Amino acid sequence: MDIKRNILLNPGPSTTTDTVKMAQVVPDICPREKEFAGIMAPMRDDLVRIVHGDTKEYTAVLFCGSGTICIDVALNSLLAEGKKALIINNGSYSQRACDVCKYYNMPLVEIKQPIDDKPDLSVIEKALKENKDIGYVYVTYHETGTGLLNPVREIGTLAHRYGAFLITDTTSAYAMIPINVYEDNIDFCMASAQKGIMGMTGLSYIIGKRDIIEQSKNYPKRSYYCNLYMQYEYFESTGEMHFTPPVQTIYAAKQALIEYFEESEEEKWKRHTRVMNAIRKGIDDLGLREALRREVQAGLVAAVEYPDDPGWDFEKIHDYCYERGFTIYPGKMQNKGTFRLCALGAIDEGDIKDFWKVFEEALGFVGVSVPVKYDMQR
Repeated sequence: MDIKRNILLNPGPSTTTDTVKMAQVVPDICPREKEFAGIMAPMRDDLVRIVHGDTKEYTAVLFCGSGTICIDVALNSLLAEGKKALIINNGSYSQRACDVCKYYNMPLVEIKQPIDDKPDLSVIEKALKENKDIGYVYVTYHETGTGLLNPVREIGTLAHRYGAFLITDTTSAYAMIPINVYEDNIDFCMASAQKGIMGMTGLSYIIGKRDIIEQSKNYPKRSYYCNLYMQYEYFESTGEMHFTPPVQTIYAAKQALIEYFEESEEEKWKRHTRVMNAIRKGIDDLGLREALRREVQAGLVAAVEYPDDPGWDFEKIHDYCYERGFTIYPGKMQNKGTFRLCALGAIDEGDIKDFWKVFEEALGFVGVSVPVKYDMQR
């Protein structure tokens, strides 16, 4: 099939290969057939292998839904009676985690930190010292709203020192930035198929320690559909999801994992880095300004500030680029107009060079001068 290729520079879903797209075209099958269940067992192991976990100690539990379902499941399922959640809130996705805890009326220690810089580890340690009943510490690995990379390894060290375990939302880092659950002190992480493995939307997964999942059998049940132990136990006893899985999306994920291991962790990260370098070169060439210093970024998302030019119109710029096969995305920073350019998906530096040509044309189309201007220079 001749499938139009779009370059998605939004933070997910990402550009996919045609082979992943076509993997969804399969004969209709009941998901309770052994043939289909046989796909998911090796997939679960592969998802653990990506973060270098031992499958005897770590497992992957699949869910039908977007990445937010994993935030919900992990937070509500893994808090024991009499324990508190500690969440480092320094971005839109860690705010979402706080919202989940508040929705379930779960005991919460919320540590607010700047959205444009690394959190203060001494503040986190102080909270752990003052709250002896912390069950887990939660932090977003890579805040996609801004591009901030959090010091997960160091935060995990603190969590373990004070008897808690670490949950981190790796949705926008998993299978892109090399992650090792042992070296990075990670007990639980999570992601969605449409991000790092470059599959399709609708499948998400939590990777975590089996012993903690099994302990959670006796924790308070806060949700019926979104319960980690229930889904884990059903997988372990039947090899299947408890409820109807996203069949075609799982076939696409199977192909995406094949392609992930063919490319390799090292080469894939090199490619994402090439893409980000090309994004940054275009930013510099046009005089655009990023909201965060590059040294605190993960190297996968650039949050670009709107120029101070009367001709600037994000929607018109977006539409001009979109009509020519490139998608850009608005930012998630309060009180600051930004758009995001992301180095996710099946793209390479040549795609970014083509994008910048179109973007510069778009600036001319709306009457923005180049290099762009800002009222206050840093």
